[in-house]
Amino acid sequence: MSRIHNLICYKRNKSTPAEETFVGAIDEGSSSTRFLVFSSKTHLPVASHQINTTNICLNDGWVEQDPEDILIKVKETITVTCEKLKSINISPSSIVAIGVTNQRESTVVWDKYTGKPLYNAIIWMDMRAQGIVERLLEKRIPNCDTLDERKRNLQFKCGLTMNPYFSVFKLLWLMENVPEVLKAIQEKRCMFGTIDSWLIWNLTGGIKGGVHVTDVTNASRTMLMNIHSLRWDQTLIEFFNIPNGVILPEIRSCSEVFGRMVDGPLAETKIAGCIGDQQAALLGQMCFLSGQAKSTFGTGCFVLYNTGRKPVISEHGLLTTVAFKMGAHTDPIYALEGSVAVAGFAAKWLMENLEVVDSYQDLTMKADTVENTNGVHFVPAFSGLYAPYWRSDARGTISGLTMEMTDAHLMRATLEGICFQTKDVLQSMQSDTGHPTTALNVDGGMSVSDTFLQILTNLCGIPVVRPKMVETTALGAALAAGFAVGVWRMHSVKSDCDTYVPTICYKEQKTKYDMWKNAIKQSIGWNRDNDEDNDDFAGF
Repeated sequence: MSRIHNLICYKRNKSTPAEETFVGAIDEGSSSTRFLVFSSKTHLPVASHQINTTNICLNDGWVEQDPEDILIKVKETITVTCEKLKSINISPSSIVAIGVTNQRESTVVWDKYTGKPLYNAIIWMDMRAQGIVERLLEKRIPNCDTLDERKRNLQFKCGLTMNPYFSVFKLLWLMENVPEVLKAIQEKRCMFGTIDSWLIWNLTGGIKGGVHVTDVTNASRTMLMNIHSLRWDQTLIEFFNIPNGVILPEIRSCSEVFGRMVDGPLAETKIAGCIGDQQAALLGQMCFLSGQAKSTFGTGCFVLYNTGRKPVISEHGLLTTVAFKMGAHTDPIYALEGSVAVAGFAAKWLMENLEVVDSYQDLTMKADTVENTNGVHFVPAFSGLYAPYWRSDARGTISGLTMEMTDAHLMRATLEGICFQTKDVLQSMQSDTGHPTTALNVDGGMSVSDTFLQILTNLCGIPVVRPKMVETTALGAALAAGFAVGVWRMHSVKSDCDTYVPTICYKEQKTKYDMWKNAIKQSIGWNRDNDEDNDDFAGF
């Protein structure tokens, strides 16, 4: 079944119908680094290369990556992809622009003069800064007497909740725990950025004139950007006590020329797009209109709901973020977002830690052999619960065990747990906007499974739509870059999709969801004092 999407059409920009150009996309994610090349005519990838990323976990709840290793792998994927292009008689010189999309919130600090990282990149799911969050929640703000008023004041400015998920807390931890970072700040040579800033600075010259920039989507994940002005906010900077020795990147739109590649097979090619990975997927899913939503099922799960030109400040545990800004002189488009820490990672845990299944395909096949979970619920809160609960004291739980449970029931409970977390977010989005989501566009590695998507549509009670072209995150980065240099323009055409519809009734959906809520209660409060109110799920 097809849906009407706003899709980009080829723009004959001083070219004949026989001519074809290409746009590249650097897709630097939590688990892999990729480079893909898209055709200006078909909008499909013609060549790509992928390298897995290595995580460094020094302590429980810590996740790091080597920034130099990330850069090396980005360059390698570009080189290999260009060789693949040559093998199919496409010259790398026909790539007219490159877009960058990246894992958001992940934080890098490096030396302005040597170009060397001052510490490993601290990855978005890292939880080491929880103590800093708790300390800052006690900090007073003028005219904000209660804890709730302080939370709302910050949320109105930056759209985010107080959680170690966000970049500013990773920066504060580095300042407090890594002497090299503090010294670099005192000497005004500490450059700060998310992964996009690190890559663009290096790819455009590094210490020899590299451009230190970020875009509005990545900046909106730091807690330091004002989502209304789209600028670094001095009030937020002062609240978090960020010294002026920290060199912040310039905030730009998602779609403009930032600089040019300085070396490699694509030297002199324009870098013309920059957008965080989840916003890139929203763009790649063609969710250009208010009310459209997408969910990406990768390591985590990220649901974004386009709210149009005005930000909606959530009262139900969601984040307000910039969806995209397609050009320096265009209006920003905003989104509500629900971030779920664990999605595909739960399947990986079953494969690698428990060794009860060999692959995701085997997991979904086994889950399909049973009609239900036999009352088993799996809450995969390995690093706490994100939206809409925001409880760092939650832990993964498997409840409802009986002697009749089999590994197939556990497999299905794993898939259902991910789907229920998605439903939690969709429920909050409806409460914040007053409008139910009428369909959910999906992408990411887990979306290849028909079994998973049927469970998703049954539990959420709405149609689930998967595009035929599944590389939506990379496509979003390519769209941003191609739009900046005139390769494409916006237009409406049909896009082929697979659509899944519910096969269970509302009463069964509600019964299952009520049981899930009971399972959530069991997962909360594991590392807190007994006097904490474990029924308060709305905390930030």
